[in-house]
Amino acid sequence: MNITSAFAVAVRANPRKSALFWGECEYSYGQLWDQALWVAGRLEREYHVRKGDRVGVWLKNCPEFVPVLLGVLHLGAVFVPINNFFKPEEVGFILLNAGIDVLVTDADLGTHFRALTGFRTHLKLFRIAEAEIGRAPEGEGVAATSPAEESDLAVLIYTSGTTGRPKGAMLSHGNLLHNVESCRLVLNVVPEDRLVVLLPMFHSYMLTVGLILPLVVGSSIVLVKSVHPVRNVLQEIAQRQCTLLPAIPQFYRSMVGAGVSGALTLRACVSGAAPLPRRILEEFEAKFQIPLIEGYGLSEASPVVAKNPLNGTRKPGSIGLPVPNVEVSIQDEAGRLLEPEEIGELCVRGGNIMMGYWNQPAETAKVMRDGWLLTGDIGRRDRDGYFYITDRKKDMLLVNGINVYPREIEEVLSRFPGVKEAAVVGKPDPRRGEQPVAFVSAEEGMVLEEKALQGFARHRLADYKVPRRVIFLPTLPRNATGKILKTVLRTMEIGE
Repeated sequence: MNITSAFAVAVRANPRKSALFWGECEYSYGQLWDQALWVAGRLEREYHVRKGDRVGVWLKNCPEFVPVLLGVLHLGAVFVPINNFFKPEEVGFILLNAGIDVLVTDADLGTHFRALTGFRTHLKLFRIAEAEIGRAPEGEGVAATSPAEESDLAVLIYTSGTTGRPKGAMLSHGNLLHNVESCRLVLNVVPEDRLVVLLPMFHSYMLTVGLILPLVVGSSIVLVKSVHPVRNVLQEIAQRQCTLLPAIPQFYRSMVGAGVSGALTLRACVSGAAPLPRRILEEFEAKFQIPLIEGYGLSEASPVVAKNPLNGTRKPGSIGLPVPNVEVSIQDEAGRLLEPEEIGELCVRGGNIMMGYWNQPAETAKVMRDGWLLTGDIGRRDRDGYFYITDRKKDMLLVNGINVYPREIEEVLSRFPGVKEAAVVGKPDPRRGEQPVAFVSAEEGMVLEEKALQGFARHRLADYKVPRRVIFLPTLPRNATGKILKTVLRTMEIGE
């Protein structure tokens, strides 16, 4: 079994069913299959793509993304999604690192082709458009059976690279299908479901949960053209009778402030890619009466690791329980399994764990230990088996030799009236080692004062955890998937 053969099962079950909605357009399962074969045929005949070749895909969210994904995988080639917000130099690094000779892109991004050939001299460009792919004829003479095996590399997904150069996490067909099945079980996904896709499709979260999951289960994808304004997105969700929404905390914050009336058909919303502040969770559920489920994952785990249960106890601030067929533990530096409430590194084991980093065995060895993936996240497990992320290992501060976890401070600051969001980093201190510094953005129209926030924090946190400085910014810097770029904040001049 591979991803395209799993998709073919859904095609045979209901070829005329709508698989993808894009504005006023609809694509059936049969049409997507024909389009995938058309893409595979062109890649094979005109670009000489063979099993194992890496094919770069540099596209914005668009319906073409889906048949390109399926077409590449059908040939047994490797799908390499590239962040569409990247500049040519960033794309060039991936082209060179992954050994990509064929890049699928659109007319707009294709204008950078000449700059990209400076990194990959023999690069060939496959420009693709919705109108062109919509005319894909049936068949195209490509073999109905894919050469890909379950153990073969399917997707090479580059980590966000918040520190240093990004690394290519190697995900096999088996890794991804394992995670899809875990997500199907934990979210009770059925063919009648309609999943909203509004986050970037190049991201592992959307690739697995937003695309492969519904396509394998036989559900439908509602691909949103623009997330602005939020009111229009919610109208489309209602109009298309969507049932599941995977998104990030910022979008749920926007939903709360959108002033939308009327019932939504969503049976559940899932928050991932970044920590979900408790305030947003509580305000969202109070307003919409829809369960907002916080989960956790990382690209190296295909990516979903844990979620709060859909039917059962959901604990605010927790990432929930391991998804089915995945093990999670808290370990110390020596690999010892820790007891409930002990703080250590979150480690994951299961069929969803990557094959390793592309051409980087030394980096792979750093994150793998006795079959466990070392996530780099610090956390704990409570006595009910629920997991909590305290912070990133690299973000943890040492103040007078005491561990300080920025997320704890951020949660407190986010409860102050008028605070939109907060991020805490460490500033070197000759006396104490490090001192916490907070970067805060305010809600529109609000004016905040540094001393007021520090006083608020001092009543709720030990003195050594109170930010030495509070810096106000209009917005906090983020990457394309919504994660706050603390590496950028650490480089900012904050004064004394």
